[in-house]
This record gives sequence, structure tokens and C-alpha cells, in this order.
Amino acid sequence: VQLQASGGGLVQPGGSLRLSCSASGSLFSILNMGWYRQAPGKQRELVASITRGSSQWYSDAVKGRFTISRDNAKKMVYLEMNNLKPEDTAVYFCNSRPPMDNFWGRGTQVTVSS
Repeated sequence: VQLQASGGGLVQPGGSLRLSCSASGSLFSILNMGWYRQAPGKQRELVASITRGSSQWYSDAVKGRFTISRDNAKKMVYLEMNNLKPEDTAVYFCNSRPPMDNFWGRGTQVTVSS
């Protein structure tokens, strides 16, 4: 499976972004998927995940602000991010949950700043 995240950018605090993750390969529909982020000087962390049956999980840091979804027919995973905060600034990646080393792509940069 190859994964490519996109949709990042520069946004003001309180703003919104929608990240997309496109997948290739035949395994996508059976994978639990997650969005991870890594801020400068910090470890990569899981912020949201979705099972193949679309059950969702969120970290406390993003609960109530972020929404994860998936479209198995299109092999896509999305992360809708609202009420963004400066502490959300990071490179965002998609991967399976648990993550597979060979699934990491380049990620997409999200910067929240005024």
C-alpha cells in the first residue's frame, strides 16, 4: 500500500483545513487507518483513527475539533480540522493503525499562525 497525504497549508487560528490521503493497492479496505502528526522536536503521535467499519477514535488534543472519515471505494481517508490552534502545527501523515514502517509517505505540512 502506498499512501499520499495532501491538503495542508497555512491557516489562521480558528480556521479550518481538510486533509486527504490517497491509497493504492488492494489492502486499503481491510485496514484500520489513522492520521498522525509530528511537530518540530516532538515524537510522532496518533491524532485520529478509523476502522474498516468506520468506527472513529480521537486523541484528547483534537476531540471535538477534528473528524476522520473514509471512502473505501475511492481508497481515500480524510481529516476535517476545525478551530485550528497553533499547537496543531505539524507535519500530518496517514498510515494504518497500527502503523506500518513501509507505509509512511512524505506527509503534508499544516501551519497555524496569525
